[in-house]
Amino acid sequence: MSDMNATLNIFENIEAMPTIPVVLGPLLRYFEQPIDSLEVQQVVELISQDKSLAAQCLQMANSPLFGRWQSVDSIRGAVVALGMQRMRDIALSCSVLKLTPAGPTELNPTVFWEHSLGCALVARMFARKIGFDDPSKTYLAGLLHDIGIVAELWVIPHKFSEVYSNGRKRGSALCEAEREVLGFAHTDVGRIVGQRWRLGEDIVEVLSHHHAPDAASDYRALVAIIALSDLFCRMCSLGYGYVENTQINFLEEPGFSILSRECPSVAGLDWARFTFELESYMEEVHRLVAVLYGAKE
Repeated sequence: MSDMNATLNIFENIEAMPTIPVVLGPLLRYFEQPIDSLEVQQVVELISQDKSLAAQCLQMANSPLFGRWQSVDSIRGAVVALGMQRMRDIALSCSVLKLTPAGPTELNPTVFWEHSLGCALVARMFARKIGFDDPSKTYLAGLLHDIGIVAELWVIPHKFSEVYSNGRKRGSALCEAEREVLGFAHTDVGRIVGQRWRLGEDIVEVLSHHHAPDAASDYRALVAIIALSDLFCRMCSLGYGYVENTQINFLEEPGFSILSRECPSVAGLDWARFTFELESYMEEVHRLVAVLYGAKE
């Protein structure tokens, strides 16, 4: 077995792999149901089981990122004011904050979740702009797309430190630094995590191919949306804490070609206006994640 396969095989069996937090599992399963079948009381009870989760959800519910300009002071009030779909996004966002290791890591957890939340928000807005049929799924996919990095932080922290140091010094994409040092990338690890957690096939496809959407065999539009949203965030300084020395033309990206075929309305998207609208998102994402992560414990 090659060194690469031997190392990658660790993720198949090691006990140090992160597991879905106690609250996140039931939330994911419950929120798989159609929105109109969800019950307010059940959602309130699921979230309220964890006091820190409930506190974070209220912080997020009061953010302009979720369209709320008047404060809410209870989980029930937040569900009623924001609606079930937005509350689902909030609860899932706050739950995944619990996945990163508690100790110091090379990659600042706040920076990591800024990127993940930013990608989720950009993907949802992008999906709505181009008429994608399930914008809420793009939010979850964007939130979880880099979960393979979390697994690396848990399982091979010293190796990841080398990866991160090399990527930062060279200004290269993290996945490139991973392949140079490890022989595989967080997309390979993400596939293992997604399958282990029994996430949907569409989410697993995103975890596996968001850096190479043309390699996806299914759910190609969803993968392409996350790929482009991930790129957008990284190019707008909402990446992994360092500047990537990469020139990007979104119109020449494989993800754009895929969307041109599967979501033809993308051709009419005003990219300049879209970029301008997202700029205000970036500042609020920084502020919100700092508050949420400060309240994580």
